[in-house]
Amino acid sequence: MITNTELEYKGDLYPTKIVSFEHEVDSVFFHTDNSVILKVTVLRDSLIRFRFTTKGYFSNDFSYAIDKSHSHGYNFLEVSEVEDYYQIKTSKVQCRIQKIDMRLSIFDLEDHLILEDELGFHWEESYEYGGNIVKMSKSSKDGECFYGLGDKATQLNLKGKRLENFATDQYAFQKDQEPLYKVVPFYIGLHNKKTYGIFFDNTFRTYFDFCHERRNVSSYWAEGGEMNYYFIYGPQMQDVVTTFTDLTGKPELPPLWALGYHQCKWSYYPESNLKEVAAKFRELKIPCDALYLDIDYMEGFRCFTWNKEYFPDPKRMVAELAEDGFKTVVIIDPGIKIDKEYSIYKEALEKDYFCKRADGPYMKGKVWPGECNFPDYTNPAVREWWAGLFKELVSDIGVKGVWNDMNEPAVMEVPNKTFPMDVRHDYDGNPCSHRKAHNIYGTQMARATYHGVKRFAYPKRPFVITRSAYAGAQRYSSSWTGDNVASWEHLWVANIQVQRMSISGMGFTGSDIGGFAEQPSGELYARWIQLGVFHPFCRTHSSGDHGNQEPWAFDEEVIDITRKFVSLRYQLLPYLYTMFWQYIEEAIPMLKPLVYYDQEDIQTHYRNDEFIFGNQILVCPILEPNSLGRRMYIPRGHWYNYWTNQEVKGGKEIWVDTKFDQIPLFVKSGSIIPKYPIQQYVGELEFDELTLDVYYKSGKEKSVVYEDAQDGYDYKKGRYSFLSFQIIGKEKELIIQVHKEGKYDTNYSKYKINFIGLPFKVKNIEIDNEKILFDKRTFENGNYLIIDKEFTELHIIGE
Repeated sequence: MITNTELEYKGDLYPTKIVSFEHEVDSVFFHTDNSVILKVTVLRDSLIRFRFTTKGYFSNDFSYAIDKSHSHGYNFLEVSEVEDYYQIKTSKVQCRIQKIDMRLSIFDLEDHLILEDELGFHWEESYEYGGNIVKMSKSSKDGECFYGLGDKATQLNLKGKRLENFATDQYAFQKDQEPLYKVVPFYIGLHNKKTYGIFFDNTFRTYFDFCHERRNVSSYWAEGGEMNYYFIYGPQMQDVVTTFTDLTGKPELPPLWALGYHQCKWSYYPESNLKEVAAKFRELKIPCDALYLDIDYMEGFRCFTWNKEYFPDPKRMVAELAEDGFKTVVIIDPGIKIDKEYSIYKEALEKDYFCKRADGPYMKGKVWPGECNFPDYTNPAVREWWAGLFKELVSDIGVKGVWNDMNEPAVMEVPNKTFPMDVRHDYDGNPCSHRKAHNIYGTQMARATYHGVKRFAYPKRPFVITRSAYAGAQRYSSSWTGDNVASWEHLWVANIQVQRMSISGMGFTGSDIGGFAEQPSGELYARWIQLGVFHPFCRTHSSGDHGNQEPWAFDEEVIDITRKFVSLRYQLLPYLYTMFWQYIEEAIPMLKPLVYYDQEDIQTHYRNDEFIFGNQILVCPILEPNSLGRRMYIPRGHWYNYWTNQEVKGGKEIWVDTKFDQIPLFVKSGSIIPKYPIQQYVGELEFDELTLDVYYKSGKEKSVVYEDAQDGYDYKKGRYSFLSFQIIGKEKELIIQVHKEGKYDTNYSKYKINFIGLPFKVKNIEIDNEKILFDKRTFENGNYLIIDKEFTELHIIGE
């Protein structure tokens, strides 16, 4: 038994005994005799916030991560005192706080332990900075698993790992390298088939240790700030993830084109080069919706300028690309070149908008334009000014999206790759040093960019993408996983990173397909495309140092595979759009690791490769060269092989044969998968029928399809179409019922229904209780039916 005295002797300090408490509405305050205060706030029955202070008072409560509109309100709250502890009880959990040392434990209502403190809260005086290093350690049980923390380049289950959160420009990062570009200090614990979540909302450099240093202890700590964390109870992982996503916020619907295929390179210039790329996509019939301009489109890398030698008339060029279905996305970095002739620099200087060092001068750092100053995006006035700068790009020239890069913030030629830690920030009226503001700098830049693009794109929807992000950045921006490498290992890493981002609240994420650094082989590029089309954000991007990385840089077979899989993504756009709708409406992640899908099956706890795309499609990429098949785990239930339509019973690992132009894809039985015809870009075609692939199941299954005008804000006024399909499969019949909500009338009038896996020959077909005539021979040959969309029940009766 370690005593408090011994621990203090080691340099760490601990709360002593509780001497008083008070209950105020949704919060309970506990005071110790060494001036520690714990504030416990019940936000929802399954969401409890814990704040500790060692000063005897709390600083101003401010967070960039928490969405002010998040759901809160509880059904039941009772505070009671027994001999050794205080108890706070809700309708989901009970929290016990020990009187002797403030250590706490959380139980469900059946008294099953969910989470308990090991040493609990402790701290170390940091005289160098005048604050505390705040620490928390929890007991971990044998078999406990850990997930989350954003885009870490390591296996999905974090058990045994020690990780660091400090937004860093990690060019060509390696597997297991720490830290990376994003900071999401949120993890999910799973033990005894029950899950909980911890969100440590602290923007200083933070660390997490999942039983790495000590076998049965998980811990997290920060180099400053408060011990301030949210506990989320499941017991299902989906409950934890949706609560966290709701707490930190959800994005708006993107325009549908943003879910298409994007092409990028460092850099497409001059204009003729960009036009050639555009023409080649259309010639080869590989669908594409967006082309990106990297830093070379600017005049000397100055933000909000154009190099008139490369792009003499940007407005004309952007309009001509738009006529052919291409949207133009441009990069904007935070570094503003120090140049007295440069209007943006002059204006920021006059208004005193740049970050300053502690002793007064503007912080100066080298990035692409040379010596730069950097706007303080934590100042609301600076964000408002920055938003206004997008008028010319978006309103006048017609750019459709903006890409924020280098916003960790990255600085060249300095050992720490970023600002000095003494740089000062406004932090929305809570002045602080860069130690506190570093991890949210990129998010606040993305926020200012989003408000600018949204203002000037209106009545269309904005599209923004950021490299650096803190929890909550998903409210403003999509993201990608940064400067990866053209290697098979990085293909494995990309698959896990995007799954992890999805369950960490940031769904709209992808990787640089093919790898940014170095050059992929044709085989690696093809395998990456086959994975990338199943990521919410789908973009090829490369450094261009080793040649080109457009699909036609490889042989005919790779071109054909790229066309096939990108075309499949475009067919699945209504399915993908529906996934996005469920993400923004219900906080359901768009990609689901197998452990999220079925946490009660212990076989899923260590699976990395397979994931569920949406709710009904199982994807397993091929991650090794020269592979025409692989072993994979099929989760419980019945699944159809997408390529062969053969049904497989899950709950086991199987070998799946594939070809070079395939990866293992399975569709859950009972699913109805909506498909559009293949288009070269979103909105190219008017079409009169929606394809529905119906996969037979014995029993019931529900599917949904969300559609709207694909851009604009009419959907917020009820102008959307939300179809709920239910299928009921029996031995010799299949019933499809449909219920429609919303005021949007789609431009198609018919459904083409493909029936897959029907176990009987069809004798009769009834629509809304009326028998219809149909050609049995045609039906048996094609297994499809074309019917008017205005039906409520379709009844297929077998012989």
